[in-house]
Amino acid sequence: MSDFARDRRLLDALAELSVEAGRAILDVYEGGSIEARAKDDRSPVTDADERAEAILIAGLDKLMPGVPVIAEEASSRDGVRSDAPPAFLLVDPLDGTREFLAKNGEFTVNIGYVENGEPVLGCVFAPALGALWIGSIALGAKAARAGLREIPSSDAYQPIAARHAADAALCAVASRSHSDPTTEEFLSTLNVASRRSAGSSLKFCLVAEGEADVYPRFGPTMEWDTAAGHAVLAAAGGAVLKPDGSPFGYGKAEDGFRNGPFVAWGARG
Repeated sequence: MSDFARDRRLLDALAELSVEAGRAILDVYEGGSIEARAKDDRSPVTDADERAEAILIAGLDKLMPGVPVIAEEASSRDGVRSDAPPAFLLVDPLDGTREFLAKNGEFTVNIGYVENGEPVLGCVFAPALGALWIGSIALGAKAARAGLREIPSSDAYQPIAARHAADAALCAVASRSHSDPTTEEFLSTLNVASRRSAGSSLKFCLVAEGEADVYPRFGPTMEWDTAAGHAVLAAAGGAVLKPDGSPFGYGKAEDGFRNGPFVAWGARG
């Protein structure tokens, strides 16, 4: 099977699976008060995180049997694996739990597929917004808006592309919940004409759609936070790099799959 045919099949299946997980999240989100518990790292977790992850892991085991799945809640509960396979899946069942608790809609389901340290395919779904982004290096990137619990039809998708922005008129997007002085210092070195804030992996998607030009992140993240959005952005013609411009890779088992700082850029050159 060619990469083109494989990716089309996988992206369609990941879209369906992410919407299924999104329905479980919305059941909790729309059901009244939400109970949050603190994990060992003091980050919050809810029933929605755990229900969505169970759906995703079961679905991925059927879709891509034998491909290891590194998922946030399982890693928190059982420990992070000590090795990085050549190919593996990174899953964040509910990225932006703080946004979920604030009920502002800016949370996502993230599924990223990594080969040889590079996120080559990804799916990002925002259940409360009815928005879905998918992309691969072979196929490019596209986005769809549909009902909150609906799988988008094939004609609902539109191709997306990161834009070539003039250095003198950049739009920067930054975290709504995790601002820090180093990020602000970095942004001060750029010719930023406007700024936006967003939660979760939506920031990658804004750059991928050409709604923003740069998203710096110097605070702590995990690989499952970023792989799906990184894949969509790369498929749209953008890039995620270390602040010094070197490649930003995945499979950092020696660091517990923790990310260092990065900058997500729109189309450059």
